[in-house]
Amino acid sequence: MDPTPLRDAYRALLDAPATVAGSGDASPVPPAGEWNAGQILAQVSLVSAATIAAASAIASGANTTYDNRTALDPWTIERVIALAGGSAGLQDRIARQGDALCALGGPVLSEAELGTLVPTLLLSNDTVLVDQPMSLRDLITGLADTELPGHTRQLLALLPDGAGAEPTT
Repeated sequence: MDPTPLRDAYRALLDAPATVAGSGDASPVPPAGEWNAGQILAQVSLVSAATIAAASAIASGANTTYDNRTALDPWTIERVIALAGGSAGLQDRIARQGDALCALGGPVLSEAELGTLVPTLLLSNDTVLVDQPMSLRDLITGLADTELPGHTRQLLALLPDGAGAEPTT
């Protein structure tokens, strides 16, 4: 499995907070019903950790499941923000988690391991998106194709009107 799309998605996600910070808005307010930057980053960290856990379990020959409900829990999100030390700590953690997932999804796991079906429950806004087995490969590519780009857009939505939506590099 080529880890390049996943690496690129993590890079774009991690560029977005710098873009928002560079906009001059000291305290960007999220649109109604949306998370602030710290909450978005904490949720990404939790999802990344769950994906690493699933990949590690498969690599060790253990059975596993994938359930994102903990990553949506407000108390858990706030706890992760505090434990990571805020935005900078979360960004560092996510960068390292991205490196780990790129290694696991790339040269470390075999095709058979990446093809392992994992009972999966994915929710968003109290709506069930997935409630069926998915391959580990699909979980990892889902991060690259959907999850990380969606959260990148959420972060960029924190920009003041007219500030643009392209991340700085």
